[in-house]
Amino acid sequence: MSGYSLLDGVRILEVAQLAPSSLGGHLADLGADVIKIESGPLGDPVRIGGSRAVGGEDGPAFMHLRWNRGKRSVALDLRTPEGKQAFLDLARSCDAVIEGMRGGYLDWLGIGYEQLRQVNPKIVLCTVSGMGTDGPYRVLGTGGPVFDAYAGLREVGTPAVPPTEGMAGSTTPPIAMYALGAYGAMGLLAALHKAGATGTGCHVEVAGIDVAAAWMPDLVDAELNRDRSIPRPTWLPDGRLPDWPRLEAYRTSDGEAILFGSHVEKFWHNFLAAVGRDDLIGVDLTGTDDGAPARADLVWRALTEIFAQRTRAEWVQLFLEHGIAGGPVNSVADMLDDPHFRARDNTYRVDYPGVGELELVVSPVRVAGEKFAPALPPVVGADTSEVLRTVAQYDAARIAAATEPASPRREAPSAG
Repeated sequence: MSGYSLLDGVRILEVAQLAPSSLGGHLADLGADVIKIESGPLGDPVRIGGSRAVGGEDGPAFMHLRWNRGKRSVALDLRTPEGKQAFLDLARSCDAVIEGMRGGYLDWLGIGYEQLRQVNPKIVLCTVSGMGTDGPYRVLGTGGPVFDAYAGLREVGTPAVPPTEGMAGSTTPPIAMYALGAYGAMGLLAALHKAGATGTGCHVEVAGIDVAAAWMPDLVDAELNRDRSIPRPTWLPDGRLPDWPRLEAYRTSDGEAILFGSHVEKFWHNFLAAVGRDDLIGVDLTGTDDGAPARADLVWRALTEIFAQRTRAEWVQLFLEHGIAGGPVNSVADMLDDPHFRARDNTYRVDYPGVGELELVVSPVRVAGEKFAPALPPVVGADTSEVLRTVAQYDAARIAAATEPASPRREAPSAG
């Protein structure tokens, strides 16, 4: 079983925990040989993260099954001289290194970019962290939701039954946490392209807070240029109505919902013809006069009544038949049963020892003529001897020395 073949021959050395592990995960999915450096008996904490475990309470987490699939695991203690040297010896034959801890972690260990480029001038180092390597927050511990909160993407309210009186609760799922690895993979692959053309590597950086800040140009770039731009007339001032009734979700007769997407005039006209409501064509929803809110309210109420007359599935079928934009508003469970999801062969199956067959989601990248079926994530240190022997050319004595843990322990910067 394997991922795709697009990155066959590319070797990546990864020192990453939690969400930054997704960067190497994307590359492994595309066919790269990703060697994950782990330490301690538990390794990457994402192995046991998340709300559900496979098998028993100590079983693997689904984020681990996604982000660490198809990799090889090498157990090294990077605090020891032998561990550091083994890391650099592995880097000699690698195309890139992923630093997915707190920014500056490898420099703290004395095996950062300057040391890496000495052993491999073409090496690419991709640093993925929460707050980045400069600025007053660079040493602040972070996690996925922190990125979104920093950039104004995370709504916060008060839960109906808060665990502590007055505690505020976040009401939106993380965004930048999941996007972080994709941006990191993009930057790393672009740097590899340049290194291949020039023979010289480089150091690229992606920070979770920067991903969040750049995520929605309609929010951040618009605010940067507030004095040099004006609101579009479709954004109503009273805050009571939907932003635009022609681009909104509506309840259906079966209690579900449909997302109506008639942002283009063609879709709007097709819809009104299909439901026999040509009388709404002449309603102006672009004007900014005093009557604009009333006209939007008229259309919104009409659409609310119209969509309540059919089921969600019936509306999807009508959209397909009449050339109307939109789609079902699904829960996760709904999506997994959606005929479009199933028709696109979005999952694969793999046997997990002691548990049985698991069904997991494939990579969103599709490669014509190739089947996506990656290997399960390795147990911690499963590939240590093999990798040190075949990649670093170590004999048994050097492997034993490189894998001896440090004592006593030194405090290192944590992930994030």
